[in-house]
Amino acid sequence: MSGKAGAPVAMPGEPVWTLPDLRHRSFPGTALAVLGHPIGHSLSPRMHNAALGRLAERDFRYAAWRYYRFDVPPADLPEALDAFAGRGFLGLNLTVPHKVIAFDRIAAVDPAARPMGAVNTLRRGSGGGWEGYNTDGYGLAAGLRAAFGGELAGRPVILLGAGGAARGAAVECLARGCASLQIGNRTPENLSALLALLGSGAGAIPVRGFDPARPEGLPAGAWLINATSAGLRPGDPAPIDLDAMPKPAGVYDMIYHPPETALLRRARALGIPAANGLGMLVHQGAKALEIWSGVPAAETAPWMEAALS
Repeated sequence: MSGKAGAPVAMPGEPVWTLPDLRHRSFPGTALAVLGHPIGHSLSPRMHNAALGRLAERDFRYAAWRYYRFDVPPADLPEALDAFAGRGFLGLNLTVPHKVIAFDRIAAVDPAARPMGAVNTLRRGSGGGWEGYNTDGYGLAAGLRAAFGGELAGRPVILLGAGGAARGAAVECLARGCASLQIGNRTPENLSALLALLGSGAGAIPVRGFDPARPEGLPAGAWLINATSAGLRPGDPAPIDLDAMPKPAGVYDMIYHPPETALLRRARALGIPAANGLGMLVHQGAKALEIWSGVPAAETAPWMEAALS
């Protein structure tokens, strides 16, 4: 990836920009962006710019809105947040690995996002600082509904992962009244931190951790949700052995690129309903655009979905 100022990475579709580009290039109008490392796979610019184009057809104010993608290494995130605010960007989306890193580095956090300990959407406040939100839970619930035709309420859930995406998913599952929540992660320290973060928020809902390498005592008929990065790279093994556990009622992988991971392939081979995270991406993105623009997510989500089809 080139870091030369003003030189976008050669990619099909939207270019990938870097922090040096932000310092030396103009991003006019109302600018929005997604930050990650890596970020070249992100479809967010395609769907957001499609929705903004539709909005501009009926309201000329949106004609000057534009959404970009930036590759920002984790060590550069604090500097980047200041730089984007200084350049007048209205909003940012954060993806791996920035959701947790940014949580303690912004001016304010929406009360609904605090239990998650992670933010994926930032809006520049009136004082110039960033206000943090988390739309991952909303996106997950909508994605599951679209994929499996049901709700989280009363459903046993097996969640894989303990990072920012898993935090948002865990809080959403509990808030929507899942029957139980089993959280699997291979790093005991990260798993313990997530269980401690959830704390009393679980109420009467049973919550426990487990090692995915030993999937014992898991409930049958659960929704299995992968919130780990296992599957992003070609050749990644599945994060759990579906053959070694009770059959889930559905397998949902938050990864959407590649569209089929080893986990999803095995689920389909076993006759288990399975879906990738494209629906979650669409709905969390539409909710983020609602935070920035005030336009209801339900209105823009179909436009975003159509842009990715």
